[in-house]
Amino acid sequence: MFPPDLPPISNRALYARRVLAKWLSFLIFGLGSVITALLILPPIRIVLHPRARFQQHGRRLISYFLRFFVFIMRCLGMASLEPGDREKYRRLSSKIVVANHPSLIDPLLFLSLMPNADTVVIPYRNNIILGGVVRQLYILGSRNVDDVLQSCTESLKRGNCLMIFPEGTRTPRSGNVILKKGAARIALASGCNIVPVHIGGTDKFGLGKKDPWAAYNPQQRYIYSLSMGAEISPEKYKHLPAPEAAKRMTEEIASFLFPAAESLQV
Repeated sequence: MFPPDLPPISNRALYARRVLAKWLSFLIFGLGSVITALLILPPIRIVLHPRARFQQHGRRLISYFLRFFVFIMRCLGMASLEPGDREKYRRLSSKIVVANHPSLIDPLLFLSLMPNADTVVIPYRNNIILGGVVRQLYILGSRNVDDVLQSCTESLKRGNCLMIFPEGTRTPRSGNVILKKGAARIALASGCNIVPVHIGGTDKFGLGKKDPWAAYNPQQRYIYSLSMGAEISPEKYKHLPAPEAAKRMTEEIASFLFPAAESLQV
């Protein structure tokens, strides 16, 4: 059941309790998402105009809800968030925040920290639980790259922060780590700086890609330790052709997010 790099279960009773806490946390999150999409956001949409104003207040509301969800996970002993100075995240404006993506709940943690966070959503747009929320409040992914770039640039100009996981999926436990150049392209198009954030802490087995739903870290609860790096400005790459500039910026992002990676592709 466990990968070879993880130790055996140290306390089976505690392990079972943590798995149950994980399931309960996601049940609470699912019910909250449905209530928000069906009962809370529609009345707010009727009152607040135009759409950009509704989205601004809606994202702040989601951020408050997710802060409460993070509090619930901590109380249940399922996970805890250690971001350092929380005010650093709340003060961010018109920045592109990029991070590694070790677990399923990474986006929720960042949304809880940044009330003005926007993001490009692809996998959850048709999800029964999350679709109603993401379609109303966030940028929907599209095959038309120019449309996505324009939407991201407009959102950044309104003072929002854009949250991006440059891998495009959760970080694999082994094998190649492949970073896409989307964040760099958005930075070059918008002129906004990139803020890299590394997600560390304990092993996230049970929340990673292709992990068993009934699995958990065999010895410790989930701890998310965030480390914010220095901002990366697109200005120092403006003299390069666009493809080369995007590649160089992505390499700089990778050097912070995956400093010890054995196999990394950009």
